[in-house]
Amino acid sequence: MLPAAIVWDVDPIIFHIGARGVRWYGLLFALAIYLGYRFFERVFREEKLPPQLLDRLALYVIIGIIVGARLGHVLFYDWPYYSRHPIDIIKIWEGGLASHGGAFGILLAFWLFVRKYRSQYPQLSYLWLLDRMVIPTALGGALIRLGNLFNSEILGRPADLPWAFIFKRIDNLPRHPAQLYEAVTYFLVFLLLRWLYRRRQWGRYRGRLLGLFLTLVFGMRFVIEFFKERQESFQHPLPVDMGQLLSIPFVLVGLYLWFRPTARRA
Repeated sequence: MLPAAIVWDVDPIIFHIGARGVRWYGLLFALAIYLGYRFFERVFREEKLPPQLLDRLALYVIIGIIVGARLGHVLFYDWPYYSRHPIDIIKIWEGGLASHGGAFGILLAFWLFVRKYRSQYPQLSYLWLLDRMVIPTALGGALIRLGNLFNSEILGRPADLPWAFIFKRIDNLPRHPAQLYEAVTYFLVFLLLRWLYRRRQWGRYRGRLLGLFLTLVFGMRFVIEFFKERQESFQHPLPVDMGQLLSIPFVLVGLYLWFRPTARRA
């Protein structure tokens, strides 16, 4: 007899436009970008930066997220398949985006943006931008993990718990809702960072909010990975999985930014 659990059998497609389905994942991904843009509208207005500069930043970020997250999934999680089917790399509407790759994509996009525009706007700096971007990024991470829930992907390990989910589109096993664990974690980090940003003294040192974000998000990601199924067979013999290995350098950088003794004032 199966333990009490939540049966999850939600269609990942909301509706169809012709032959193309509009997915919850895509909608939540777009919502994350929209909310991030609205947050930065307020930041740029308060810090006396022109709105047209935000439009340019948004373009850099969107490209960085999509390309980085997709290539992260392709290279780190499913390269044997994509090496045989390279045309499928561009099919992002079918799912398959890695948060670590998205993070790398954002970091590179910001570096390119600051390199291009800092001479015109001296108040811009790499850490100034990242300290503010991590706030909507945490919220976006929560929304994207909800999208994974709608896709019935990134499954948790079997669990005998009253809050376990049975993903009917996959099997009949009650599992840890690992997607929700991450979504709740990222949302709480978003609330904390937003509150600290409003307390201006927390923004006195460049890189401090970024350091807190990296430490909390990827530290918790490392822990939550223990409740997930391994995504690829090559990970089974390892004591930790690919997500955990990729989280370690982010946590180390976060701790350095948080505790470094010579942090520069913003």
